Amino acid sequence: MEPIRCLDEGFVELVDCMGDDQAILQAARVSYQRDKQEPDEAKDRALIRYLYRNRHTTPFEMCEFKFHCQMPIFVARQWIRHRTASVNEVSARYTALPELFYVPEQEQIQYQSDVNKQGRSGVMDEGDMHQRVFQREAAGAFAMYKARLDNGMSKELARINLPLSAYTRWYWKIDLHNLLHFLGLRLDKHAQYEIRVFAEAMATFVKARCPLAWEAFEDFRLNAVTFSAVEMEVLSRMLKSIVGNPAAWKHEDTWPTKREGEEFVAKIAKLLK
Repeated sequence: MEPIRCLDEGFVELVDCMGDDQAILQAARVSYQRDKQEPDEAKDRALIRYLYRNRHTTPFEMCEFKFHCQMPIFVARQWIRHRTASVNEVSARYTALPELFYVPEQEQIQYQSDVNKQGRSGVMDEGDMHQRVFQREAAGAFAMYKARLDNGMSKELARINLPLSAYTRWYWKIDLHNLLHFLGLRLDKHAQYEIRVFAEAMATFVKARCPLAWEAFEDFRLNAVTFSAVEMEVLSRMLKSIVGNPAAWKHEDTWPTKREGEEFVAKIAKLLK
């Protein structure tokens, strides 16, 4: 697949990959010596969904993705908090950085959110003016950076006033289990827009390579909700007033696999106790 452009000067490129859905299944089935069996679409799908649903994570570690990415430094600093990957980044101590920096689109220049301390809400007035200022300030910092280098200053010192909007680049390798954890956080609507764009690009590659694992991830993590013990107690009281027989919640044509329907009925039965 071709690299995916992100923001104004960024990209995500899948440069290497080891394993796919069959690697996950092979690793799981070796436990009972059935790792050599022929693919069976229905059984394969059911097993991967079972593994992900029940947090049997090690088979997913049999797949690895290596990405080549270019992103603003402030995005990289959020990204690197996920410490389960192998990373090598371009070093401005060794090489001069190109004059690349991120300038937000006007619709992304927003006010501080009143309800989310680390979020934004509502497009600001005079977004075009703020955009021009972002551009001018970053260009000025790069002009001074280039002047210092031309004057013979060491690279490791000349770089120190470059803005967080400057682009950096790295190779990032991670197994599928930890990659899905990363995507579960960074695809969330509360994640910062700029890193969410890169997560969406990586998700495209994962979905193409491991469609069964991706389906399970969407169903049981990305588009799912969990309930605390207190919430379950409240739900229990609500459900008791609606239905007395948990089997009434089981509809054969609703569930991707029969076992998922049975597990749902068991959950409802547990709530009704």
